[in-house]
Amino acid sequence: MIQVFEFSPFSENTYVVADDTTGEAVVIDPGCYDQSEKETLSRFIDEQKLTVKYLLLTHAHLDHVFGCAYVKRKYGVKLYLHEQDMVIFNDVPTRCALYGLRGYEPTDVDAFLKEGDQFRFGNITLDVVFVPGHAPGHVAFINHAERYVIGGDTLFRGSVGRTDFPYSNHADLMNSIRTQLYTLPDDYTVYPGHMEPTTVGHEKQTNPFVRA
Repeated sequence: MIQVFEFSPFSENTYVVADDTTGEAVVIDPGCYDQSEKETLSRFIDEQKLTVKYLLLTHAHLDHVFGCAYVKRKYGVKLYLHEQDMVIFNDVPTRCALYGLRGYEPTDVDAFLKEGDQFRFGNITLDVVFVPGHAPGHVAFINHAERYVIGGDTLFRGSVGRTDFPYSNHADLMNSIRTQLYTLPDDYTVYPGHMEPTTVGHEKQTNPFVRA
């Protein structure tokens, strides 16, 4: 099961990935901003009787981390992020102030992700791949058995992640897409951090920013 929620003024995609057999699950990029959005997420998890095992971040831009403290506290899980994104994670309170966004609750990262890590819950395995560019420590999570990618803000349908932010790098982003995502089979679904899903094959043929 992959459940997506569109949260916050930034229309960010928060994902719950769950094993239908055991009910074990992970939450990826909890962008739930206000209390009602946080309760929408937890209501789904509770109604589905899911057991949250991990809290994972593709990267640490503010729209992807609003709900981290809430999910950690409610489900007693550790928060995982790539170490190179700590500079962004630590700056979230300042960014929220610049945007006039109130109510962000800081929390701690408990463990660092790295290329080659695997997260297993129930019968699902997510492989971690390093895809810097939009953010210096950006990662994606790949389920090869079910042929999909939770890609954060790396590759979108007809677009790519922005690289005009501090610590972004356009050349790195292009290289990440070509070497980590476009090398996957064409039928792999890409679930992005914003907007609707796409496939590797569709983007290789039509994406105006990076063709195969």
